[in-house]
Order: sequence, then C-alpha cells, then structure tokens
Amino acid sequence: MPNPSWSRTSALIAATLLPVSLAACGGESEDNADLPSQQLSWKDCPAPADSQGGGDSPSPLPGGAEWQCATMKAPLDWDKPKGETIDLALIRAESSGAKDKRIGSLIFNFGGPGGSGVTSLPAFGSEYAKLRTRYDLVSFDPRGVGRSAGVECEDDKQLDAYYQEDSTPDDTAEQKKLVDNIKTFNDGCEKSSGKVLPHVGTTDAARDMDLMRQVLGDDKLNYFGVSYGTELGGVYAHLFPKKVGRAVFDGVVDPTQDPEEGSLSQAKGFQLALDNYAKHCTSQAEDCPVGDTPQDVKTKIAKLLDELEEKPIPGIFPRDLTQTAATNGIAQSLYSKDFWEYLTEGLQQAYDGDGKILMALSDSMNGRNEDGKYSNIQAANVAINCADDKPRYTTKDVEAKLPQFRAASSMFGDYLAWGMLNCSGWAVDGAADHPDVSAPGSAPILVVGNTGDPATPYEGAKKMVDALGDGVGVELTYDGEGHGAYDSGNSCVHSAVNTYLLSGKPPAEGTVCK
Repeated sequence: MPNPSWSRTSALIAATLLPVSLAACGGESEDNADLPSQQLSWKDCPAPADSQGGGDSPSPLPGGAEWQCATMKAPLDWDKPKGETIDLALIRAESSGAKDKRIGSLIFNFGGPGGSGVTSLPAFGSEYAKLRTRYDLVSFDPRGVGRSAGVECEDDKQLDAYYQEDSTPDDTAEQKKLVDNIKTFNDGCEKSSGKVLPHVGTTDAARDMDLMRQVLGDDKLNYFGVSYGTELGGVYAHLFPKKVGRAVFDGVVDPTQDPEEGSLSQAKGFQLALDNYAKHCTSQAEDCPVGDTPQDVKTKIAKLLDELEEKPIPGIFPRDLTQTAATNGIAQSLYSKDFWEYLTEGLQQAYDGDGKILMALSDSMNGRNEDGKYSNIQAANVAINCADDKPRYTTKDVEAKLPQFRAASSMFGDYLAWGMLNCSGWAVDGAADHPDVSAPGSAPILVVGNTGDPATPYEGAKKMVDALGDGVGVELTYDGEGHGAYDSGNSCVHSAVNTYLLSGKPPAEGTVCK
C-alpha cells in the first residue's frame, strides 16, 4: 500500500534525524567551509535508472538545447562534514537568454517526498521556457531518491504483492496482516539501506541545497518548490534565511500539522476533489457515463470499491484490480482536472469488469513502469517521511480516529487513516511533530495556494505564510482544480510567478487568479 502522503510527483503520467532537527534554530551557513571544494562536470544525461523511473534519456528542449547531468558530493552525515560522502544526481538546462541578463540557477523540487528531480524537470521543462530566459533550470534527486543513495526496500515481485494487499482492515485478523506487511516492508528498507536511513530527512536535503547553491556559484538560492518541495523550501529558509533569493512555493504543505492532521487534511482534500469531479461530470451537456447525479456517481464508486474488496476484477495481467489499487488509481486521477477523463473511462471499464485503466493509474502512483519495474519513489517517500515525523501510530490510535476520518471522507478516510501506520517499527526515530519554517530576515517568498487542491489543501498556503513570519510570505490564490497552480496553465498564475522570478516584483498580497 502506498504511503498516506499521496504525492504530486507520482502524477507524471497525465506529484531528519540528526541533532540539527526540523525544529532546529535558524542560522546561516558558512558556505560549507569545512568541505573540500568541488567542480561539477556536466555531461550528456544517461537514460534514467530504474530507481528514477526508467525510460529514455531526456529529449532536447524546444530549440534543441540538451539536458546536462552531473554528480555532486555531499556528506552522508552533516554532523560529520569531513566523513563519508554520497553522490547526489543533478540535471540542468542552461539559460537560453543573453549572459548579461542571467540571474543564476533556479533549483526545482517537485515533491513527493521521493520524486526524482532528474526525471521530473525534463518532463515539465517546456513549461518553464520563460524562466529559462534568465535562469539555468536545475533539479536533483534528493538524498534517498533515485541515483542519490536511493533507498531500497523490496524487489519488483515483492512490491507487486505489497501494493495488492488490503490496506483498510475490517477485523483483527486483517489488522494483523496489514501490520505484518508493513513490518516486512520496513525491515527490507533497514536491511538494504540501513546506512542512509538516519540521513535522508528534510533538514539534510536542505543542507544539500545550500551546498548546491555554493557549488553552482550562486550567492543566493533561487528556488521553485512544489508540494513537499514547499516544505523543503520552508526548512531551507528557516536554516538559511539570508541565503534565500527569489523563491516560489506552489501546492503548499501546511507546516503546522503533525502526520495525523496532515492525513486528515488530505482526506478532506481528496473528498472535495472527488465531489468536484462528480459535479463536473454530471453538469455536462452529454450524459455522465458513470452516474446521473453527483451523489449517484459517488454511490456507484463506493459500490464498486465494496465489490472489489470481495472479488477483484482482472487488471493488468497477471494482476487483478483490488480495492486498494482502485482507491489508489482514483486518487491519482484527482491530481489534475486533465486526468478526469481517465477516471471516467477507468470507471466505465471497471463497471464492465475490466480494471486495466484504474490499475495503470495506481501503478503510476506507485512508480511502476509498463515493464514491471518500480522506481524507488514510494520507498524514498516512506524513508523521508519517517525520518521527519516523530509520531509513531498504533492500530489503537487509528481505530480511535476512524470516525473522524470517515466523517472527512467516506471514500478515502479509512485508507488515509490506516496509512498512518507506515512508520510503525521504523528503524530510526523521527525528528519532530512538524517542520519549523520560521524565516525572519528572508527575502519575500511567493506562496501559491489552489482552492481545489486535493493533496495539499488550500488552507495550507495561509498557514505557510503565517509560519514563515512577518514580511516573508506573499500569498497568491488560484481559484481552480488540481494539485498545484503553475502547471494548470492559468495565464494569471504564470504571469504572477514569472514576473516575480524574473523581475523580483511579487504580486499584491491577496491576489486571486481565476
């Protein structure tokens, strides 16, 4: 079963344990003076590794510019900067504009946590053509991800079985099986990647970004963070407020929530997105093929999921579509309004006994390719979340909270509530209840919230602005659907974000784009 934090990076088909913890006091770097200097060697990018999602080498950008890849060394343990190092995978597209107009590098993190920036940036690269006129576009695999000391837990065959298991137990026996499955997965992570598990937290990644800023030759970090990338950016701003250049947070994580509150918020967010999908489908001129009214749509989906619990249907051979896989596929389709047509088609198929489309959507969420190989997005997601999050929940904790989760979402409540067990028995303690993103003295950070966002509900944007502190966060609202706002294609959002990153002028506080 996937981690409860459904991530934006997984939507590509159509989203600290160290003594210096997430709640540590802010402070400026000393430009990593204890580390040996290094020069990046940029070369043509190889085909992505299986851990990054596989596939072909990134295609050139419009105009023929080639993507370039490099490796940066960073301390495995930031408390021992002269000790063992790990390699971090980077990718860039050099600025297309005049050299005298170049601002520097613009570093992207697309979320997860666990998504490979080395594969995500080329996938979205054409959307940032305007920004490339004055920036080198740069992204990376954060530690624990892809080619950056990627966490491994189970092999492909084991993962196929793991993601088919029932993740919403109805009795004590099913609860025990769920706990045993999680333990087997988590034990596999410790066995294969125990050395890196204590060092994959968000604070570690933020320190990596400051080293990256220095190695790239920039005095300030210019940054574009999406989904979990907003949390990473907030932690960076907390640790290095005077090093923040121009930064945008899109699809904003609420930094004030603990894991339980975050999961409950997601339950509400995905239920809202499903409600909006049902209203949209039944309001069209043509009949909605999956229901006559919004409530009828949701009733039929719930009936399908109940039936799948008792009797899965054929999916992608040789696997069947289970209730868990179908729920996961439905969630995947709610990341963008552009995906709603896939949900409609997938539901039509499933009502007729064919689960291929919903299973393909679920596979995408889990990082499974058509050839049956998995990226490490979910392994890294669990490892990073468990490194960051201090609470460890039990079956009794979940049972006590189930009524609240079910009230938030009849469709996704159970799924997200039981997902809180994923860090149970994890090999390393978590760092904090929630991250500290207070960043007094930072340059302005543009914080973009989407009113229909399922994965990072809109309220989180205001909470991030407040937590950053007076005079730091500038909120921009997108009145729309989907996870994040910039990649919606909305011209108002594009204009506001581009103007800030290119000229340094943020929009007026409280601006709303429709």
